Amino acid sequence: MHIDTLKNLAIDSLEELKARDITQLDVAKLTEVTDLMLIASGTSTRHVAALAQNVVEKAKASGLHPRGVEGGDNADWVLVDLGDVVVHIMLPEARALYDLERLWADLPSDAGAISESLKQFEERATMS
Repeated sequence: MHIDTLKNLAIDSLEELKARDITQLDVAKLTEVTDLMLIASGTSTRHVAALAQNVVEKAKASGLHPRGVEGGDNADWVLVDLGDVVVHIMLPEARALYDLERLWADLPSDAGAISESLKQFEERATMS
């Protein structure tokens, strides 16, 4: 499934059940794990679980089987892995605590900078 189609399916699934503050992060240049992250907030643990379940159901109805779902019915954060798109659904408190938007925005945006950061980290680790 094309990434734009997959993104729209996930966003539509979230909007259908009134997810709040849906944000898109293009992380294709930052990681090989996924190309796009969607982050959304739910109003309660039940709402978070329902949002995640709706994303999973809509994906399956489109012929896509999610690679995994992490979190549970009473979780404050549920992750739905759709391959090229990873959906994070969180309570506002968890979203503020983990601040994924800032975390991913602060990473170097090219492979050279990432390699240099890793090299510096490894050097510091061997010194201690």
